[in-house]
Amino acid sequence: MKTDYSDLLYLPHHVSDTHPRLTMEQRAAQFMPFAALTGFGDSIVETADRTITAVLEDEKCRFNPEHEFEPDSETDFRDCDRE
Repeated sequence: MKTDYSDLLYLPHHVSDTHPRLTMEQRAAQFMPFAALTGFGDSIVETADRTITAVLEDEKCRFNPEHEFEPDSETDFRDCDRE
């Protein structure tokens, strides 16, 4: 039993009769990265901004009892009244 594939090394290259040959640009486009989830990156950035804002406001409340924070309904549902 042959295992070195020497019988396949010098076979002629197959050319399809039904599928036309791709241009270099078409071949390159197959390997280009793509955004499978469009808008997902923007959503992550927006969520991170909201989280950072909420944490910073929370820190202001924690270290400055006079600070009055009115929560934004989209950003944070807590208030600064802590005991």
